[in-house]
Amino acid sequence: MIQWFPGHMAKTKRQIIENLRLVDIVYELVDARIPFSSRNPLIDEIVKNKPRLVIMTKADMADDSLTKKHVSTFERQNISVVVVDASKNLNKNIIFDKTKEILSEKIAKDAKKGIINRPIRIMILGIPNVGKSTLINRLVDKKVTNVGDRPGITKSKQWIRLNPSFELLDTPGVLWPKFEDQEVGYKLALTGAIKDDILHLDDSILYFLDFLRTYYPQSLINRYEIDISMSNLEVLDHIGKKRGLIKNNEVLYERVYDVILNDFRNLYLGKITLDR
Repeated sequence: MIQWFPGHMAKTKRQIIENLRLVDIVYELVDARIPFSSRNPLIDEIVKNKPRLVIMTKADMADDSLTKKHVSTFERQNISVVVVDASKNLNKNIIFDKTKEILSEKIAKDAKKGIINRPIRIMILGIPNVGKSTLINRLVDKKVTNVGDRPGITKSKQWIRLNPSFELLDTPGVLWPKFEDQEVGYKLALTGAIKDDILHLDDSILYFLDFLRTYYPQSLINRYEIDISMSNLEVLDHIGKKRGLIKNNEVLYERVYDVILNDFRNLYLGKITLDR
């Protein structure tokens, strides 16, 4: 069991509960590479029946065929979902139109009361490093929040006007207090949702090599020019020697781990989805 709950995250949970009454809908962001492992169980507990839209971010990094299957899984559970690539080709209208569709009854009721053109207020939630800051900056068409490929960039809430029709309440990423499933921890570590020094990177990399061997063997073969029958240790030794990551005739395994991790995160291994 892995426990990691920085103080600002506990504070964030309290803030979310306090501010939920101020918004009309919650955007729940999940990483398309791990759409289920990156869902925070605390969010269900906190949000309850508030209207919600799941936004699958980083779709450009995920296996397209699996993304389609995962969307179908959400829809079978009556969960509204959109898929986005916030870093390059964000179609904002997909998100805004879906939001209006989800809130259509409320908008109609407000209109009958004479409440017209009141901005829809949104709360955006998700675990760290799921792409919240990138998405917000794209939605508002300028840099209004800090972006970084590491967890914990957003530290306090802020209201952001997206356009005359939408206002968004940004909150820091909130991660669950513990991971009962070790495999979920590995996936979160590999995608950068938890800091690289929280888990032993060697365990995550060994998990990842086994995963690639099972589901994406050609990516492993093409990138590292290995024989798929090689053991994980042989693969690490091969990469280390080929990249010159050796000191005193010993392979520098920590450096090799970094190579594999960077290859995954920078798409040198292709589009990979860890949740099957």
